[in-house]
Amino acid sequence: MRTRVRGWRWRRSPLRRRSDVVEAWTVLAVAVLICVGAPLVGAFAASWAHSEARAAAVEQRAERHRVRAEVIGRTAGSLPSVQGGREHAHRATVRWTEPGAGPRTASARVPAGSQRGEVVDVWFDSKGRSVLPPPDESAVWQHTLSIGACAAGGAAAVVLLGHSVVRGAANRRRMAEWERDWALTEPQWTRRRA
Repeated sequence: MRTRVRGWRWRRSPLRRRSDVVEAWTVLAVAVLICVGAPLVGAFAASWAHSEARAAAVEQRAERHRVRAEVIGRTAGSLPSVQGGREHAHRATVRWTEPGAGPRTASARVPAGSQRGEVVDVWFDSKGRSVLPPPDESAVWQHTLSIGACAAGGAAAVVLLGHSVVRGAANRRRMAEWERDWALTEPQWTRRRA
């Protein structure tokens, strides 16, 4: 049966080594960094990601416009795809009437399952190219939370990696100290001469 004495590295003892004290302080620092530092890193990264994603969404909303168009046919050779997390089954030819310009026809991404004659929302950029809709608020928050969680996890991983390096060095130092002390003590116990 193995017994453990809690906090022995903090108490004065003839068996306590400097490497034991270093390891005790390292454990305390790791606990503080993981409990306080990693969440702070995650919060700062999430805040930065939120402002960047929100600015990109505002920019895309300014340059893209939505058009209600009628699907008049499927574009030849279009393959089903999923892009940007939204389902767009295929490209199709759509027709709409622009105020002051008359009827227009273009090839655009249409939602999955769109049939001929159905009216759908399609998005175009300022150059008239078919584009994905700008990200909505839920996409911005999803991006924010994923960046924050990854940053917090990465910070915790770096702290744990640093702890393992310090602990390995402390163990090597501790073993060297014990070897040196045993070399001095062994002749007294075994009755051999050094």
